Amino acid sequence: MTQNKILLVDDEPAFRELASRWLAGQDYQVRTAGSLEEARQAMVGFDADLVLLDLSMPPHFDPLITLESMAEFDGRPVIIITGHADRDLALKAVSLGAWDFIAKPIDPEMLAVVVRRAITKTTLERELNQLKQAGQSAQGAAAYIGHSSSAQKIRALIERIAPTDVRVLVTGPSGTGKEVISRTLHDLSHRARQPFISVHCGAIPDELLESELFGYVKGAFTGAEKDKEGLLSLADGGTLFLDEIGEMPLTMQVKMLRVLQEGTFFPVGGREQKHIDVRVISATNADLVEKVREGRFREDLYYRIKGVNIETQSLAERLEDVPVLLQAFLTNLRAKQEKTLLLSNEAVQWFREQAWPGNVRELKNALESVASICPAGHITMDDIHLLYPSNEVPRVPTQTPEPDSDATLDEQVRALEIRLIKKALTTTQDNRTQAAKQLGLSRQGLIKKIERYGL
Repeated sequence: MTQNKILLVDDEPAFRELASRWLAGQDYQVRTAGSLEEARQAMVGFDADLVLLDLSMPPHFDPLITLESMAEFDGRPVIIITGHADRDLALKAVSLGAWDFIAKPIDPEMLAVVVRRAITKTTLERELNQLKQAGQSAQGAAAYIGHSSSAQKIRALIERIAPTDVRVLVTGPSGTGKEVISRTLHDLSHRARQPFISVHCGAIPDELLESELFGYVKGAFTGAEKDKEGLLSLADGGTLFLDEIGEMPLTMQVKMLRVLQEGTFFPVGGREQKHIDVRVISATNADLVEKVREGRFREDLYYRIKGVNIETQSLAERLEDVPVLLQAFLTNLRAKQEKTLLLSNEAVQWFREQAWPGNVRELKNALESVASICPAGHITMDDIHLLYPSNEVPRVPTQTPEPDSDATLDEQVRALEIRLIKKALTTTQDNRTQAAKQLGLSRQGLIKKIERYGL
């Protein structure tokens, strides 16, 4: 069994010698320090489980200065020891986070009890956190659902590369879970508590993309009435997800290359260089190698973002995953609707026989539609035929007509806004909050535009 480590900080050599000898006899590994400076140096190579800290330490011998130093012990339990049993000091110590307060002369048996309780609690908390992290890791990797060899390979890759900072390029058809993979990589990384900023490179007009990513300073252009922080700055310390990076304009590709190479950028109209630390995960359904060959995507940027390539497959290539996906979606629907939902065998077979060009996203939307009209909670072919009389899922056109070049500016702006809103709603599965984020609008602002255009 690993010995628990105790750091004993006291300016009296005799006390340090006697106390450390006694604690070592209790099977603790002890290191001593005669001042706060020595304690700081000792902590560098000694991962203490507990700190015994004398209240009156040189050079100031000021109890309040000693108490303030507790923050330097990184959350480890601190037991204050002192030659003066001062009630106010004891209360102050506890209020600042001390585990306990013991007055000299110290009863060895009492010290043993207090030390044992403090270390036991700390050990249990550490083990609990490890179990939680392990559970989150297993659950997070399972976010990419499926029994197929392709799904298993992707989950294995996620588990291996999530804890690193390697750049990842997720490729594959639309609707196959590229954003799910990217979000899972973030959630299982050491950056999990930092921001995950998603940028849809095709949903933001070319002329706005630079200011959205880099931000701008007051007066940079007409309408820039105050400084605005860009998405890169918001992602600092966390993960930047560049969705559909294949649609990024060439001019922006040059500027993004600098960010990836040097970790620096200038806001639009600004002269002060910004430094950021982000992990970049990119996704695209385009063939970037072909785009590089055609000169529509920079080769140097391609190799910068590639890092590890995770490639997803269309649902048609892994039909064995359909029943598993249906079960996962049903579980989520049961939790939301608080009612029993079951699929008949014939219904499962029907879902397996469809082409699903929209892949997992289309499968999920179709199931939710059928479940919404199923009053009894048992989904049968009768329910499916109500929505799909022809026994096939209707296909949705993927292209929206471009505005007439002869139209007025207002008409072209209206047509562009409608196209961008429809695209954002499609890519976010009609999630208005996420669509608003993609478009750089407030949720209420998006709703007003949807009502204005009758969408």
